[in-house]
Amino acid sequence: MYILFSFNTLLNMINSLVLTPVMIIALIGTGVYLSIITKFLQFRKFKIMIKATIGSSFKNKPKEIHKNGVNPFQAVSTALAGTLGTGSIAGVATAITAGGPGAVFWMWVSAILGMVTKYAEILLSVKFKEKNNKGKWTGGPMYYIKNGMKNKGLAIFFAITSLIACMGIGNAVQSNAIANALNNSTLKVSTEMTGIILTIAVSGVIIGGIKRIASANEKLVPFMAMFYIVFSLLVLIINIYRIPSIFVTIFREALKFRSVIGGGSGYCIMSAIKNGFSKGIFSNEAGLGSAPIAHGATYTQNAVEQGLWGMFEVFFTTIVICTMSALVILSTGIWEIGEIYGSALCIASFNESFPGIGETVVTTSTILFSLSTILGWAYYGEVSIKFLFKKSEFAILIYRIIYIIVVYISAISSFHVIWNLSEIMNTFMALPNLIAVISLRKVILKTTNDYFKK
Repeated sequence: MYILFSFNTLLNMINSLVLTPVMIIALIGTGVYLSIITKFLQFRKFKIMIKATIGSSFKNKPKEIHKNGVNPFQAVSTALAGTLGTGSIAGVATAITAGGPGAVFWMWVSAILGMVTKYAEILLSVKFKEKNNKGKWTGGPMYYIKNGMKNKGLAIFFAITSLIACMGIGNAVQSNAIANALNNSTLKVSTEMTGIILTIAVSGVIIGGIKRIASANEKLVPFMAMFYIVFSLLVLIINIYRIPSIFVTIFREALKFRSVIGGGSGYCIMSAIKNGFSKGIFSNEAGLGSAPIAHGATYTQNAVEQGLWGMFEVFFTTIVICTMSALVILSTGIWEIGEIYGSALCIASFNESFPGIGETVVTTSTILFSLSTILGWAYYGEVSIKFLFKKSEFAILIYRIIYIIVVYISAISSFHVIWNLSEIMNTFMALPNLIAVISLRKVILKTTNDYFKK
């Protein structure tokens, strides 16, 4: 136990002191660079993005399935499923507790930069996707690294790290969050029972492959998002008179640059920047390389329009969902007590406006968000396995069995080591992906310019 504790402490130090700052700098730098060379596409084409994404979903038939892949709406549902995890709820609470209200501003900044980064990586995923041995479309960073950069070694490295990460942050962390949420609720469901139910539910979906995962997420994602948004809006309506002052506080605490150079206040500002960026990145996964895998399964050949869906993902997860969480927490003032953290802070904040209902809202949202993440990342890992082992059905079967076993084991265990290992793997996923995005910038610009010249 002591050895495990020491190992976890070492991993935490490596991650927090070395890898997290490196990843944040790399993601910020990439976002700034892409914003400049695309002339801030996320602002210039914002209306077109809304029209091409949400607007088109009301006109077209998003449930239509093509024999060679999933439709664009299902692809974005799967990507959102992999993104909308515990970070959208508990992660926001942690950012505010550690970095204060100013962290919310830097979360927004990370989203603005992340919008163009995710646009670029999804554009590349569609541009360089391939058909597998069954004639189905498949894509992701491993494919545009191999086909675009012509670097198979780096592609294999990405696939290995994404495979490890999918078992951790996409599976173990989420399964454990669901089990803890139910065990700590008034229902007092045992972690063993949760593990059994969750294992059966996940098994029934992932055995069917991408189409079943996409179909499940197409139904789950809109429902869970609306559930959380409705209850958040109700809290904000009750506390609407506090909203203007909350925004003033967010901007004031974020922009006190003079205090950066001095004393404790300077530390608080730097903490706000670090926590805002890191939690923002965790919430939308822009630049990580995970979402392009989901988008690579779509049958559409229009790389730019699918990239606009990627921009929308970041906007929706961070600007909408995470902002909802932040405003609910800040509007109640409970965060200032300093004795409640994570999900408990979210529950207390909802309870302040609706006594007794906070637990139901947060627990239900945690279950839905985490379950969708488990399903989304199950596909990411499967694509990595197929890339590494080509046509091996046996390797895919073994992967699915292991993934299902991890769901159960994670529900009944404590996984601090897995969490740190997963975050380290996230960094190793992001770096080769960002290298590829920068290397293929001419492809991104040409494809984008050609589309908007029409």
